[in-house]
Amino acid sequence: MDNQHPKYLGRVLLKSAAIVGVASALFGAVPTLAGTYDLTIGETIINVSGTEQTALGINGMVPGPTLRFKEGEDLVINVTNTLDEDTSIHWHGLILPFTEDGVPGISFDGIKPGATHTYRFPAQQNGTYWFHSHSGLQEQSGVYGSIVIEPEGREPFRYDRDYVVVLSDWHDTKPEKILANLKKQSDYYNYNQRTLMTFFDDVSEKGFGAALSDRADWGEMRMTPTDVADISGYTFLVNGKNPEQNWTGLFKPGERVRLRFINAAAMTYFDVRIPGLQMTVVQADGNNVQPVKVDEFRIAVAETYDVIVRPTDEQAYTIVAEPMARTGMARATLAPREGMEAAVPEGRERPLLTMADMGHGGMEGMDHSQMQGMAEPTKDTGQMPGMDHSQMPGATQPAMDQEQMPGMDHSNMSQMDRVAMGGAAGMRQDPFYAPGSGLMPTAANGGKFLSYADLKAQKPLYEDREPTREIEIRLTGNMERYFWSMNDKKYSEAEPIRLKYGERVRFKFVNETMMSHPMHLHGMWTILDNGNGKFNPTKHTVSIAPGTTVLAEVEVDAPGQWAFHCHLMYHMASGMFRMVIVEGGPQTTAVN
Repeated sequence: MDNQHPKYLGRVLLKSAAIVGVASALFGAVPTLAGTYDLTIGETIINVSGTEQTALGINGMVPGPTLRFKEGEDLVINVTNTLDEDTSIHWHGLILPFTEDGVPGISFDGIKPGATHTYRFPAQQNGTYWFHSHSGLQEQSGVYGSIVIEPEGREPFRYDRDYVVVLSDWHDTKPEKILANLKKQSDYYNYNQRTLMTFFDDVSEKGFGAALSDRADWGEMRMTPTDVADISGYTFLVNGKNPEQNWTGLFKPGERVRLRFINAAAMTYFDVRIPGLQMTVVQADGNNVQPVKVDEFRIAVAETYDVIVRPTDEQAYTIVAEPMARTGMARATLAPREGMEAAVPEGRERPLLTMADMGHGGMEGMDHSQMQGMAEPTKDTGQMPGMDHSQMPGATQPAMDQEQMPGMDHSNMSQMDRVAMGGAAGMRQDPFYAPGSGLMPTAANGGKFLSYADLKAQKPLYEDREPTREIEIRLTGNMERYFWSMNDKKYSEAEPIRLKYGERVRFKFVNETMMSHPMHLHGMWTILDNGNGKFNPTKHTVSIAPGTTVLAEVEVDAPGQWAFHCHLMYHMASGMFRMVIVEGGPQTTAVN
């Protein structure tokens, strides 16, 4: 094995105190004993947008260090808080006791200023994962990093080099101010509004009547076709570097290079490609999948994909990660030598949403004014900017309650609306994308674009059995008021979802909003029903496109209290969040 292989280096570093300096340079967090790491959260200065800005980093870095573990290790991670506010670390996708999950108000009290908190848990799995703050909006400011867990045995694929590729978004505006602006004016960051001139262009293309009807439809939904993303003005990063700073990974021609893509962005879906190289997807969310060759893939916020590429020529290649809204680009390079660069392709045209994206299929006669999730809430119980969403107490209505919001008459919803809102007849073949619409681009040069349906588990993680019950989770909200919820209730208004240890639950996600939502259940695997039967993939984050219904099953094997939320940070902070309580089983502590 190449002695520069990061896997090899990780093993040596854990065994030899003589090369601690090398460990610090590579990882930023030095294990004092095997499986022990020290992390410090504090302010640091970065410059990725052209001006120096104060970020929140881990060990002075954005992103924080890559933590490399061995499957089966007992881990001890000391986290010191040098901020003047509480903080936390959540170990995204890791299977661990709920008391170590790192969500203030649910699994622990948070880490106070000046305090050090020690997490202790075993590494029960292998693969690519990440970690981030679950306090307030700190994740957007830089509190995130990557995790690589080496398997005990051999993996079902070969590679010679191994790189972590962390995709993220940075905004010079403080996240608390961003949320406040969205609450005051939801399209505050939509820099591509339609104008009178674009209306005349539509008239020329479609005719006056069709153009006027189209504007009316979008007006009733309180959206525009440019509402692909909530926020513009981001700088997009690869491993903390902007396109000009150009993070570079080296290879020798003919080597197989493993790229561990992690989407640590607060709000950005990325479409990833490497012009001139085909990628073989071998893992999704840390779990092995049957290899599938693709030219491009979309990675939702919080997902991870591991791919293998094999450059055979003595040339550089550009890693391109475009946000779904095409508002910029994250760019990096693979090259045989330092300093080499490849051509950077032009950014592709900004997509426009269509009625198909909204789940309506472009059908006429639809009463959009009666669409669930679009009516005004009876009161705005939105979270105050900067408030720690995890501290909001549960209150009144059960999370599974199907009661309608006051003032909403579902009896007036047309049959076409009902289908669009996710009835069985309206379920799409692939819930992640809307083929032929603005949300799913054609891969560059007509190549293969990864679909959720392409993901097949290498080996089933659980026995194939029927679920014991189904719980419907309607993803609801109001873009105009920037109000996000589950089953029409925000976290502050909802009772926890209660599951029983040992059962198998089917979640039926019905996205009644006009935005995509990457849904993340802490502590347990989610088995995505993508039509592959017992080989359905196991994930920790499942993206739900607008107007779609997605089925996923959960083997309830982790007692305790867990978070369940949309991983778009401002959606989560605005109410699309639940507590899940697993009752029974070997409880660590009593649950409420």
